[in-house]
Amino acid sequence: MDEIDRFLAEDLNQEGDVTSNALFTSEHAQARIISKEQTILAGLNEAKQVFDRTGAQLQMSSSDGSKVNKKEIIATVSGPVKAILMGERLALNILGRMSGIADQTNSIVKKCHEINPHVKIAATRKTTPGFRTYEKKAVELGGGDPHRFGLFDAVMIKDNHIAAKGSFQQAIHEVIEKITGKIIEVEVDTEEQALQAAEMNVDVIMLDNFSAQEAKRIAKKIRVIDSSIMIEISGGITPDNIIDYVSFADRISMGYLTHTIKNKDFSLEIISQH
Repeated sequence: MDEIDRFLAEDLNQEGDVTSNALFTSEHAQARIISKEQTILAGLNEAKQVFDRTGAQLQMSSSDGSKVNKKEIIATVSGPVKAILMGERLALNILGRMSGIADQTNSIVKKCHEINPHVKIAATRKTTPGFRTYEKKAVELGGGDPHRFGLFDAVMIKDNHIAAKGSFQQAIHEVIEKITGKIIEVEVDTEEQALQAAEMNVDVIMLDNFSAQEAKRIAKKIRVIDSSIMIEISGGITPDNIIDYVSFADRISMGYLTHTIKNKDFSLEIISQH
């Protein structure tokens, strides 16, 4: 059982769609999925998977990552009425959530790339439990960087690691001694920590909750020590203040991309029955 199966099971439980089961037997129909607003489209492949599982067929008129207009038909769905209705809400929820993330990411990326075409706009792990894979994919479709997917794929030494260990430098030293083949990133909240980390051969230094002026000054000092270190900005970054950091950052990570996004609106309309 994968995520799509689990999402469907949440809707159907053991009894299934009791309303549609009472109203229909073997009737077939065709429906269309319509974007009710302009957006960068994301989640259409996942919507197809939903209908594949319920026994309907989705034919795409658009593709993930493309820009679609208000009232544009993005897909048609055909098959048993019960199969279409069984997958309707799940497919639309996925489309709405993923497209909202992709569209907002794309807007921010385009704005930032006008100033610094090399800066990466990254997601964080502030995602919806069980839906991270799709939210990270939506960020990529919008032109962003998914960043790490979990605790397993990169090292990130954060403030609570340091507090529990009792020594900033010791925490870095032990990680470098014990872990090979993974990116080592350190979150810092003081200039002293930033410069210490720069001297210790880490891959990424995250400047967390610094003002743009402070971050720019510290970034310059880090690059004097080791110009190969990636400088990431994080903490309180929004579409309103991100521009202040773009010129000197290599990567800017934003929880905003996945936790403060308005879903896009899609509808499914049955247009014929036979």
